[in-house]
Amino acid sequence: MPKPWPHPKSTYEGQQQAARKRYEARSEEREKAAIRMRSSNPVEAATADKIAVREAAIDPRDGLGLERVIGNNDLFPVSYLEAGMQAAKSVCRIEVRDHIGRVIGYGTGFLVSPSLLLTNNHVLPREEDTLYSAVQFNYELDMNFKERQMKSFNCAPKRLFLTDAELDFTLVAVDEEASDGTRLSDFGYLKLYSEPGKILEGEYVSIIQHPQGAPKMVAIRENRVTDMLEHFIHYSTDTRAGSSGAPVFNDQWMVAALHHAGVPDPNDSAAFIANEGVRISSILQAIERRRPGLNKEQRRLLDEVIHHLEVGQAAEAVEELDLEWYEGSTGYDPDFLGVNYKVPHPALRSDLEEDAAPLIAGGHILNYTHFSVVLSRSRQLALYTAVNIDGSQLKDVGRSDRWLFDPRMDRKYQCGPPVYEHPDIDRGHLVRRRDPVWGERAAEANEDTFHFTNAAPQHKKLNQQIWLGLEDYILQNTDEHNLKVSVFTGPVFREDDIEYRGVRIPAEFWKVAVMVKTDGKLSATAYLLSQKSFIDDLEFAFGEYKTYQVPVLQIEELTGLGFGELKQHDPLHGQEALVQRVVNGHTDIIL
Repeated sequence: MPKPWPHPKSTYEGQQQAARKRYEARSEEREKAAIRMRSSNPVEAATADKIAVREAAIDPRDGLGLERVIGNNDLFPVSYLEAGMQAAKSVCRIEVRDHIGRVIGYGTGFLVSPSLLLTNNHVLPREEDTLYSAVQFNYELDMNFKERQMKSFNCAPKRLFLTDAELDFTLVAVDEEASDGTRLSDFGYLKLYSEPGKILEGEYVSIIQHPQGAPKMVAIRENRVTDMLEHFIHYSTDTRAGSSGAPVFNDQWMVAALHHAGVPDPNDSAAFIANEGVRISSILQAIERRRPGLNKEQRRLLDEVIHHLEVGQAAEAVEELDLEWYEGSTGYDPDFLGVNYKVPHPALRSDLEEDAAPLIAGGHILNYTHFSVVLSRSRQLALYTAVNIDGSQLKDVGRSDRWLFDPRMDRKYQCGPPVYEHPDIDRGHLVRRRDPVWGERAAEANEDTFHFTNAAPQHKKLNQQIWLGLEDYILQNTDEHNLKVSVFTGPVFREDDIEYRGVRIPAEFWKVAVMVKTDGKLSATAYLLSQKSFIDDLEFAFGEYKTYQVPVLQIEELTGLGFGELKQHDPLHGQEALVQRVVNGHTDIIL
């Protein structure tokens, strides 16, 4: 008889030991959590941002939803059971086989899109493991305790196979039809939402699983979350070997975690003191980071996996303008400085080209009045902005403060209100509000700058006085009859940027300003706004921000953008590549 643990057993044991180390390292925090749970309900113990996400997951028509979360009411509508049965359809048994067809173990998995399955890395660690294994739906007992007719599908790893040993997940494509013609779409799929906070410490979870490879079972609700880690959660849910890869649900049957390991009792090798799941938000972030290396078809498959909650938007201005608004927007003009001084859009490195968020109508450049924006689909923020400034026609227009989504692009690529609800995070204009506000369409330009596509999360204590004065100073040094400047701005994306509500917040921003000097020569100067240090969890003990003048070449190296011949017109060109001049005032700038 095949062994009930996932394949290979050594990998599973490694996950168990890693889970135990995480559990032991959290002993002090867990004691504090236990005190919180005894003295309050999950909502009272949670931060405002977590509460906002949790509330967004509850259907407003469910009048008792929040009451159940805080433990004040255990009454459910009958539809709760129906929703659970619907969720269960997408959960399957994975029969792990070797290359000669022998069954060597079982695991659990579930569909997360019309064609993609999620399970553990230790269940299907390699592409070849998926080729020999079977994905079996309907392996369950009906009301008369008779087995339903099982439907078996093969995996299609050539279409997509992503795996991560550290977060212990595998995402793999599945054939759209079983051998008997049954459609995979008959089993639906479970939507995955990217926002952290879908489950709260002290709340109850349910798991639909195939324990020891047995017919589908459910451990329902009386299973409490005991600890929340950065990438994992611990809970007291009943599971057994074979449950690896099962979905961990909140009360709305929304997947909050991927079950992956029991936490062994250090005092009893035969016992377990908790179970551990991998947070779905962490898995989706890891998946999104893989996107640039995938082909077009694989990226399309991923588009069907990641979904977003509309958190806190009832109190926010999240309007959209009619498409007619944008019809006359020609955006950034490369010939703005004159026919002899063409300054094109930056070239995108190949991985950035793939990462550029698409417009619904095609292309990736969002054109507004006197400026343009190109967004990163993986970061939901601008790769760069480009603006033309005519200092001789600048106009005074009052602030709008009505922040807008752009209807020309899917909202999932636009970093919206949730991340800005933190009291220490400001919406930082990338294209400065006053820069494009000139000429006959000044009012439209002012309104355009209040799109979320032109915003970046910045700490409220960020000192931008020198940064904001750069363009004023540069304008004063252009030809007095011209007074024109073209400016590119954007964030520096790093893997270690701190994360908040699914968005990694850049710690550095850059700017490249291009002008024609009074001697008729082109000048391109680059600047970097940087901080020395920052900490995790958005406590925001930020280090001091400083502004540096740096070579254009350095901005290219940091961002992957290509500025073409502008390097030749940089006063720092030819100096040491990493030279940085601290800018404490305008007199420190070399034009």
